[in-house]
Amino acid sequence: MYTLYFIPNACSLATQAILNELDQESTLVHKLDADHFEALNPVGTVPVLVDGDKVINEGVAVILYLLNKHKNNLIPESGDARHRAIENMMFANATMHPAYGRLFFAQANVSDAAARQQVFDSAAVAINKLWQVVEARLEHTPYLGGHDISPADILLAVYSRWGEFFPVDIVLGPNSRLMVDAVLKRDSMQRAIQREQDYSTGAAA
Repeated sequence: MYTLYFIPNACSLATQAILNELDQESTLVHKLDADHFEALNPVGTVPVLVDGDKVINEGVAVILYLLNKHKNNLIPESGDARHRAIENMMFANATMHPAYGRLFFAQANVSDAAARQQVFDSAAVAINKLWQVVEARLEHTPYLGGHDISPADILLAVYSRWGEFFPVDIVLGPNSRLMVDAVLKRDSMQRAIQREQDYSTGAAA
């Protein structure tokens, strides 16, 4: 059984959803409840996945580890289609994620309210441009992976929820909204969201 270290609503939610898609059991541990978390990941970020004596850090690395280990329909096995799937994952994790990260940075580090709002607004402009890229990529297919859900869709759906925490206007086009809603309604995602809520209230671990 895997152990997944998480923070509620963070990108570790995508890892948990993918574990559910793969029908893999896991023990959930909040980062703040972990003994010596820095020994698992000196950077301090989640997700961290423990598989026996293996410790895997970084969201895309964790996801690829799981997809390489378990037979699945989330990513092609080889060829150009697999390359595109990984490219989409990196777009989500290395481009969209940092754009949203500017919001969290400003919230934590900019004390002046007016200056903080300026950073929020600037970040929102950049995020909206990236969602326009997603919108164009979804012009002919419901998911970035085509007609089947892909890891990138799951990652982007998780990130899409973060704008709700800030005074910004982030706009998803109709194609993007349909994709995100479809991902968030999946049983794998609903179970992941509910499990995080149960953990926070002490109903489950």
